[in-house]
Parts: sequence; structure tokens; C-alpha cells
Amino acid sequence: MPADIDKLALPMTRPIVATIATVFRADHVLLVRRANPPDAGKWGFPGGKIDLGESIQDAAVREVLEETGVHVTAQQVFTAVDAFDRDEKGMVRHHYVLAAVLCSWVSGEPIAGDDALEAQWFPMTELGTGNLALSLDVEDVARQGAAIAT
Repeated sequence: MPADIDKLALPMTRPIVATIATVFRADHVLLVRRANPPDAGKWGFPGGKIDLGESIQDAAVREVLEETGVHVTAQQVFTAVDAFDRDEKGMVRHHYVLAAVLCSWVSGEPIAGDDALEAQWFPMTELGTGNLALSLDVEDVARQGAAIAT
């Protein structure tokens, strides 16, 4: 392969590792409405790609601050989920492996930033009602995190 070919232009052949942060305050969970694929327009956890040399926990703390302006501390990684971005033919464009990190709220009120359209606290009881367009696995991951946090 010629050295001048941009490797980013080649099809993805491996999953992309990213982090999602589960942040709780009282009986509420912090969610953002995503601006970008996968799941643009749906509510999910603050998160994003892990930078080279950055720990999963540090990435979670950074992403929460960038997307919401909220300050948190990372407690522990507790699960991982797959997220697939597919084209109109159903072919996988990107495969993300999302490491979920339980985080503790330190300070701040959510204000959408970076690639979030909105950011806010939601009562845990609202997750199962069908009133929110949630990304896949958000309710399950939130419940797992809440069980560990209490």
C-alpha cells in the first residue's frame, strides 16, 4: 500500500474503544442528546473516544466535562456494550466498544457542549416509560450503575 494513502479513508476493520460515563445525583442520571452518529438525536451517556495513552476513567471525566460542563470523579469501570453505526444497506461503518464508568458528581449543572445537543438530569423512573428516545442499552446500563452506586 502506498505510504501516502490516508488510513482513515480505509474501511474500519476493528472496533473503536470509547467510554461512557454514568453519573448519578440523588435519584437522577445525567444524559446528553447526541448530535452525531451513532444515535444522533437520541439520549445517552456523556462519552467518547479514548485518546492514546489516556485511561478509561480519565477519558470519562474529560468527556463529561466537555459535553456537559459537570465535574465528576471516576469510581470504576463496571460493564461494556457494543454500539454499531450502520449505513443505509445495513453494513457496519463503525463498531464502538463502550466501557461504562461509574462516576460521582462533584459540581456543576449540565449545559450542552462539544457534540451534545442537550444535557440534563433525568429521574431514573423516567428511563423505562418510553417518553425518551434512548440509545440502545441506556436503561440497562443506568440501572446497573445505579445498583453499584447505592
